[in-house]
Amino acid sequence: MTSRILVSLRVAASPERAFAVFTEEIGQWWRPNMLFAFTARPPGRLAFEPGPGGRFIESFPDGEMFEIGRVTAWEPGERLAFTWRQESFEEGQVTRVEVRFEPMGDETRVTVEHFGWDSVPTVHVARHRFPDAIFLQRHGEWWQALLAAYGGRL
Repeated sequence: MTSRILVSLRVAASPERAFAVFTEEIGQWWRPNMLFAFTARPPGRLAFEPGPGGRFIESFPDGEMFEIGRVTAWEPGERLAFTWRQESFEEGQVTRVEVRFEPMGDETRVTVEHFGWDSVPTVHVARHRFPDAIFLQRHGEWWQALLAAYGGRL
């Protein structure tokens, strides 16, 4: 079984608009969490390069970039999937995120599933030695806060 986080939110937007705001405006709605930072640097600005194989990056004021992951599925208005890693991850330590955009009448249900945390040992700095259930709960709470900020952007 894989360790995963599953959160969702209904937004007053079409699936196409919800996808566009998630991918094109992530730099405006994303709220960094120092407990789960990608790098040891102060937070930068996030962006996706569109399409399969595009990079998910954090860029910094000095021009440096950190590649968080790669887009594995780019289906506007339906699904986005990408890999996710932190700077401290070792080879083979990678998690995956899948975001689904489902029409619900005049709204869209946006569901985020973040899985693969079992590739990162509990003793790893990225997990802060939290037992699996506590780590997943805390990380899930962060995803809920991120989706709330995203919903506010819509």
